[in-house]
Amino acid sequence: MSLFFDRLKEFFKGRNVLILGFGREGRSTLRLLKRFGNCDITIADRNDVTSPETEGIDVIYGENYLGCLGRFDVIMKAPGIALFDRIPEDVKERITSQTDLLLRYCPNDITGITGTKGKSTTSSLTYHILHNCGKDAVLIGNIGIPPLDCIDELNDDTIIVCEMSCHQLEYVKASPHTAVYLNLFEEHLDHYSDFAAYRRAKENIYRYQTSADTLIVNKSLAPQIPAEVLTASLTEDADICVKGNEVYIKGEKIDIKTKLLGRHNLYNVAIAVSIAEQYGCKRSDALKAAASFEGLKHRLESVAVINGAEYINDSISTCPSTAIAAVMAFPEVDTIIIGGMDRGIDYTELTDFINGSDIANVILLPDSGHKIEKDLDHSKRSIYRAANLPDAVARAKAVTRKRCILSPAAASYGFYKNFEERGEHFRELVRES
Repeated sequence: MSLFFDRLKEFFKGRNVLILGFGREGRSTLRLLKRFGNCDITIADRNDVTSPETEGIDVIYGENYLGCLGRFDVIMKAPGIALFDRIPEDVKERITSQTDLLLRYCPNDITGITGTKGKSTTSSLTYHILHNCGKDAVLIGNIGIPPLDCIDELNDDTIIVCEMSCHQLEYVKASPHTAVYLNLFEEHLDHYSDFAAYRRAKENIYRYQTSADTLIVNKSLAPQIPAEVLTASLTEDADICVKGNEVYIKGEKIDIKTKLLGRHNLYNVAIAVSIAEQYGCKRSDALKAAASFEGLKHRLESVAVINGAEYINDSISTCPSTAIAAVMAFPEVDTIIIGGMDRGIDYTELTDFINGSDIANVILLPDSGHKIEKDLDHSKRSIYRAANLPDAVARAKAVTRKRCILSPAAASYGFYKNFEERGEHFRELVRES
């Protein structure tokens, strides 16, 4: 077995371990702990997750499932569990996660990528470039692959590209060798006590870096730390910057060819190319690889053209800035569908943008869409209040002449399991005759 495997096995040896949250990552943790076979395991979840795979393991569930935390030596927290400030400090010290253990014990080079938006595209693109430049690389993390699932794939020279959400970073005690902090907007306020707490979780991406490490960071967020810092910006001069539609890396103009739309994606590509250069890839090879990247589902994805009107699936959009970027990425957007879970986010930026735009039709979904109706200028456009997504798509088909974008600027929870399910439903509805 690998050094990483041995280090993790030693970490858990003889300890009383709680798997807190039994979704995808919790199940991954259970599989690994069973392989170690050297610790006591308990599972806690709001729901009863008893199943054949939990046979012989204590399961704690119900509304008060968090009341058991003080009983365990190690708490393996899944990303989806929100603890806020409800637990004492001595319990917080026992909380870890797959991301934390990856950063603390894996000897491989790790590139961690976070940001409110763009982290999935940048992570996938970085992996794509490294792979196409002949590097041994794996892609894990918030992209949908639990970090410790890679344990059997690692060779000594494998580069790990890990998309890191705020939830995965919240309790880490180490930072990646190459950290990437793309941007910061209001988001996930249902999970944190306030915006400052959300920001602190993000900042763990670089908090523990040393002079041997590198941070690529949005210039507006750049800290004073021992690591080498490369700044990035969409609005001003920086080590990596986008001016209009021109891209510069360390003062040199770069010709980027990409299938991805929007200036924000020029920013993402430039950063991915810069990461690849950190690992010895030639810039020309990295740019060639970037040009072949197809993009990801539910991110500015063209679904169909019906009666001359194009329908775009941007279900990944969960905050105002991404909806704005979606509209700016396409010409002649005459319909936008907005709304989803209301998490208390300020939508002023988005409503001001719509009010100053040429968008003819705004279709509002509950709950956040209905909430912003009063802030939209009804004199310049038609505003429709939809009951649900089928209602919204039916209305869009009736009024769209050029291009309709689903860019909700809101989370899907409470209506769909995740943004993927929402995007799949949109596709199905659009393609129905």
